Amino acid sequence: MINTGAVNTLLGRYGCEVSLSPDGTTVGRPYRAFVQPLRYKNKMYLEGTRTRVGYTDQSYYLYVGPGSVDVTDLPAGALLRMNGQAYYFSHAEAVRLSNETIYMWAILRLKVEEV
Repeated sequence: MINTGAVNTLLGRYGCEVSLSPDGTTVGRPYRAFVQPLRYKNKMYLEGTRTRVGYTDQSYYLYVGPGSVDVTDLPAGALLRMNGQAYYFSHAEAVRLSNETIYMWAILRLKVEEV
């Protein structure tokens, strides 16, 4: 049966090291989570942003993290940092089973720096 311990074991073994920055500047303690690109479905995620240099892709990413790190009630400027990149949360939910938060999932977008 799936439970918090099983999810945390998988995250610890196969997840990437990430850090949460609730205010967008200070970086919290690192932990492990899954972050992977979302696959396009009917081109619903194909929007982007124009910068002075040109068009910038702002891909969507799926985040699956431990239930102990609540990402559902973060301030608007919160960022997730991974491998030198910053991502902001577009949507987040807790996945619960029998009143226990098993894991958190979210939709992330790459933060694009204006040049």
